[in-house]
Amino acid sequence: MAASYTVEHSAELLAFLFSRNPDVKKTKVRQWLKHGAIHVNGRSTTRFNHPLEIGDSVSIRPKEEVQAQSLLPRAMKIMFEDEALIVVDKPERLLSIASATEREKTAYSFLTDYVRRGDPRSRERVWIVHRLDRDTSGLMVFAKTETAKRILQRNWEETEKRYLAVVEGNPPDEEGVMSSHLDENGPFKVFSAPPGERTRYAVTRYRVLKRRADTALIELALETGRRNQIRVHLADIDCPIVGDRKYDARTDPARRLALHSSSLEFDHPVSGERMRFESPLPRELARLV
Repeated sequence: MAASYTVEHSAELLAFLFSRNPDVKKTKVRQWLKHGAIHVNGRSTTRFNHPLEIGDSVSIRPKEEVQAQSLLPRAMKIMFEDEALIVVDKPERLLSIASATEREKTAYSFLTDYVRRGDPRSRERVWIVHRLDRDTSGLMVFAKTETAKRILQRNWEETEKRYLAVVEGNPPDEEGVMSSHLDENGPFKVFSAPPGERTRYAVTRYRVLKRRADTALIELALETGRRNQIRVHLADIDCPIVGDRKYDARTDPARRLALHSSSLEFDHPVSGERMRFESPLPRELARLV
């Protein structure tokens, strides 16, 4: 069964489901909740007393779709899916794609298994559009067709990409622009350097959202998409990201890199509709500020 409803009056979730499905046995409705078939505003919930507000969207997912979602890591959430693309909320410590040391446990591998419904003989697949560092959590887009991949990548510079970071120290201004030419001294270390044939220009805008005595929460908007550019630029102004030992952070209270891809806004590769997705700062990082 697949169905979608818009909430017209505030209510608890289970009562709402009973009222919208009077011909379904109540034990079956409870099973929908128990097994993750109920989604509120695109997110699965099993709470029978989840509060609903006017305008919320409640959907009942097909059994096959729920089973497919069980193939994903628990912390990896699908924010949106249609015939052209999938938007996910990636947990930290999960690679975007395979590396020399890890081939299987990647966002790409899990999503491939998901679209194949666990059938290794299926020819369904996903395409990489962009990447997040292993230790960065948050929003990622994958294409479900090669055409969608080409369109998304061709327009990727126009995609609005925002991050949230908890940093050590205090940025010099409430908002500003960080820019430099980036170079690499190997496959794992990026740094600012004088302009040259090997360097790539990078621009990052920032805005301070909250300050504490020794940390700050900042929002970052990328004008370019260079590898590690946020981490390098923040280290350059003596505000390394909390937990970023690679770029000289001194503290690691959350035992992870305090960087989160919080917002993506782009045109749908088929319909042209403007799409916007947001992901809140994970709880373990929100506690720091």
